[in-house]
Amino acid sequence: MQYLKRKYNLLVGERTAEQIKMEIGSAYPLEKPLTMEVKGRNLIEGVPRTVTIDDSEIREALSECVATILNAVRVALERTPPELSPTSADRGIVLTGGGALAKEPGQADSRRTGLPVSIADDPLASVVLGTGKMLSDFNLLRQVCID
Repeated sequence: MQYLKRKYNLLVGERTAEQIKMEIGSAYPLEKPLTMEVKGRNLIEGVPRTVTIDDSEIREALSECVATILNAVRVALERTPPELSPTSADRGIVLTGGGALAKEPGQADSRRTGLPVSIADDPLASVVLGTGKMLSDFNLLRQVCID
């Protein structure tokens, strides 16, 4: 949303921004470049306006978020106890949330970590479902170590 506001003086809502991310967003260049027409409100004139954007622009807009996520993955892997490292190497990383719905979402993680990357069965609901399981089974909750 902020990128479109800065570059095009175009105001779009969260739903439109999420749709853009899912349709043409990616952390790495795609084999076939994608474009998308985006409708919003021109902030200067206050009238509806349509612009055409491409996947490289969305990559630029998402780059800071992607870097933050990759850094968090790196830190988590560094803090993983050595006895769990073989499990991490075999099973890899599971992506959840809206970012898992972007084009080729695991490429950035896989290239940086060397681990296999998969996508959760229901990435938008997996976090809340997992939290629900943890809260309903206190034995699972006790196994989680919070520093």
